[in-house]
Amino acid sequence: MRAGAFLWLGRGNPMANQITARKSNGRYAALIAYLALSLAVSAIGGFVTAASVGTWYPTLQKPPFNPPNWIFGPVWTILYLLMAIAGWRVWLQRKGVFDRPNALYGFQLALNLLWSILFFGLHAIGWALAEVAVLLAVIIATTLIFWRIDRTAGVLFLPYVAWVAFACLLNASIWWLNS
Repeated sequence: MRAGAFLWLGRGNPMANQITARKSNGRYAALIAYLALSLAVSAIGGFVTAASVGTWYPTLQKPPFNPPNWIFGPVWTILYLLMAIAGWRVWLQRKGVFDRPNALYGFQLALNLLWSILFFGLHAIGWALAEVAVLLAVIIATTLIFWRIDRTAGVLFLPYVAWVAFACLLNASIWWLNS
C-alpha cells in the first residue's frame, strides 16, 4: 500500500506534474521580473545620463584613471544582469517571499538610479558623492545578506561592490577637481 501511495504522489501523478510545471513557470516568471526591473532602472538611468554625457560631462576635469566613456555601458549592463540573477536566487531561497533581503535589493536599485539623477541629471557632484557613499554601504549590506542566504548570489554582487567603490573614488576625484 505504501509503495502504491508513493507512486501516486510521484512522477506518474498528473496533478503532481502540473504543480511542478506551475512552480517552474513561477520561477522563470520571477527571473523575468527581476531582469525587467533591473533593466528598467538601467534604461532610466541611461536616459538621464545620455543628456549630459555629450555636453556637460566632457567639460569636467577628470582624474587620469577615468575610464573611457564607452566602457560604462557594457559594465553597467553586465552588473544589472548579475544583480537581477542574484536577487532572483535569493527570492528562490526565501520561498518567493518579499522580505528584508528583497527590500534591500529594491533600495539599492533606487539609490543607483538616484545617483544618475543627481550626478548627470542635476549636475550636483557633491550630493552625488554623498549619495554614492550611502549606495556603497547599502550594496555591501545587501551583499552580506545575500551571501548568508545564497553564496552564489553574494558572489554575483561582488563585481557591483568593486565597481561602485571605484565610482565613489571617481566621483570624489571629479568633485575635488571641479570644486
